[in-house]
Amino acid sequence: MLDKSFIGHQFATFEVEVEKGRLKFFAKATGATDPIYTDEAAARDVGYPALPAPPTFSWVLYQESPEFLPVLDVLNIDIAKVLHGAQEFECLAPICAGDTIRVESGISDMFAKKGGALEFVIMEQRFTNQHDVLTARATCTLVVRNG
Repeated sequence: MLDKSFIGHQFATFEVEVEKGRLKFFAKATGATDPIYTDEAAARDVGYPALPAPPTFSWVLYQESPEFLPVLDVLNIDIAKVLHGAQEFECLAPICAGDTIRVESGISDMFAKKGGALEFVIMEQRFTNQHDVLTARATCTLVVRNG
C-alpha cells in the first residue's frame, strides 16, 4: 500500500525556458494546424508577443523535471506497475516562446480501488511565467497495479 502520509508532498520547483523550435515541433506532432503555432507573423497578428504554446504543451514542461517522475522514488513505486490514468489541463494565460516557466508539483491525493489491487496517485502541477502569472494548472492521475 502507498504511504498516504505523502499527500501534500511538494516536489522540487524548477524553471524551463520555452523555445520556439520546441513549440513548432509540438504543434506538428500533435496536429495543431492553426498557423499561430508555427508562424510568428500569424501569432503576432492575433495579439501574441511570440509563438504561443498549444494547450497541452505544459505537460512537456513538466517532463523537464531534473528527475524523471520523482513520485516514483518518493513513493517507492516500480515503474513497471504504473499506468497513466488521466490528464487534465486548465489553461489560464498564454505560454509563449521566450517565456521562463516555473513548474511546481505535488501529490494532492491517493486512494485505492478493487480491494487495493489498484492505487491512484493524484498529482497537481502549476505553471507560472516570469511575470508571476499563473498560466496553467494540470492534474495527473497515475494508477499503480498491485499484485
